[in-house]
Amino acid sequence: MKLEFLFVPTADLKASLALYRDTLGFTEMWREGDATVALSLPGTDVQLMLDGHDPNAAVGPLFVVESVQEFHKAHSETLTVVEEPSEIPGGFLATYKEPGGATLYVMDQSNDQDVQ
Repeated sequence: MKLEFLFVPTADLKASLALYRDTLGFTEMWREGDATVALSLPGTDVQLMLDGHDPNAAVGPLFVVESVQEFHKAHSETLTVVEEPSEIPGGFLATYKEPGGATLYVMDQSNDQDVQ
């Protein structure tokens, strides 16, 4: 399990990108379509992922695991399932709440041909 991203939903991707990239000086690393942009965070390998798909989603850490399905089997009793594992480009994603109420995102890249 590796912390890969801090997931930050936004209602205005253009304004959020202007703040983090243009004002705060973060470096744009990649984009997926017109709604998701990842930026490097200075001093860490963790990236900030701005996402405009669901601006009401919770901010939270996004962990990468070998298999979301296996993680789900092992932890669905101890974490509250918000969204069951579902297919995303390159793999699977699931959303949980930890006992203190924080949202956790868990993804894998099991279908990503570049990873295999």
